[in-house]
Amino acid sequence: MIATVVWGTGNVGRAAIRAVDAHPALKLTAVLVHDPAKVGKDAGALAGVGELGVAATDDIDAVLAAKPRAVVYAASGDVRFDDALTDIVRAIGAGAIVVTPALYPLYDQRNAPPELREPVLKAISEGGGSLFVSGVDPGWGNDVLPLLISGLGTDIDVIRCQEIFDYSTYEQPDSVRYLVGMGQPMDYDPPMLMTGVPSMVWGGQVRLIARALDVELDELRETLDRRPLETTITTRTMGEFEQGTQGAVRFEVQGIVDGEPRIVIEHVTRIHPSCAPDWPTPPSGDGAHRVVIEGRPRIEVTVEANDEGENRSAGGNATAVGRLVGAIDWLAAAEPGLYDALDVPLRPAAGKLGRRRS
Repeated sequence: MIATVVWGTGNVGRAAIRAVDAHPALKLTAVLVHDPAKVGKDAGALAGVGELGVAATDDIDAVLAAKPRAVVYAASGDVRFDDALTDIVRAIGAGAIVVTPALYPLYDQRNAPPELREPVLKAISEGGGSLFVSGVDPGWGNDVLPLLISGLGTDIDVIRCQEIFDYSTYEQPDSVRYLVGMGQPMDYDPPMLMTGVPSMVWGGQVRLIARALDVELDELRETLDRRPLETTITTRTMGEFEQGTQGAVRFEVQGIVDGEPRIVIEHVTRIHPSCAPDWPTPPSGDGAHRVVIEGRPRIEVTVEANDEGENRSAGGNATAVGRLVGAIDWLAAAEPGLYDALDVPLRPAAGKLGRRRS
């Protein structure tokens, strides 16, 4: 059994605890938390499952001193990127395999800035750990899934990956209101939507697809559209969003090939279904991930996932976590290194069918 730590217990961390507990090759040995109110609580209680016999702790030194074989780093990197990088390098240096969605510039690790790669590679060399980064939006929907489907076509004009999402189900108020700008005046500049930021976050996935298809990108381009709410609405978890404030966002990161957008990652997000009804909508009204291959034949695949009852956003998080946690035993058998989605195979759920441990 591979001794595995889950670091963080938010939307991603809760799913990670469940995924580690369910994996036949992994053993949950510790859960790290930041909130003092969570210290001492059973990991199962934090994850919404039965008692697991692992108490949450904030003692990072003690957890890493125990030399876990793997760490699922589920703490946010959105607003604390430098801290997340420091934590992850520390865990790798302690000899752990780390899987995480937190370091988005390392989605396409081969083209990441040297100042990000070098501390990671140094920790791998000195500690013997590994790192695999894949997105929580989810990464598989922007790399391995479109690449798999692309192989079914005869001619391909455009590969489009979409996240279509109702943010009222996403229980991260700071990210929704301030990073993305929902509920803010239309003259507010959301940090996540500033020019260059979408390419910084999702450009690596565009480059991964291009690399797998053996095409050369001319450049990355961005598009952005925002819509105001026509009426004041109230959400279950985040309260009121006023009329006239931002209610929907649609942006694209386009990989340009021979002057045309050929590889596109698109996000369509709303705080309420009534906003921008003419934009793409998910089948259920909550959220979906879609891959469209424009060409001959035209291929469209839509994936919906549900988890945690009313927290419907958790389904996407859970599948993203499944990709990361499912890679741990493969990484344990591989040489220490810095890996990306083209290196790590998407694998069947061996040993899980009909087996629910909690």
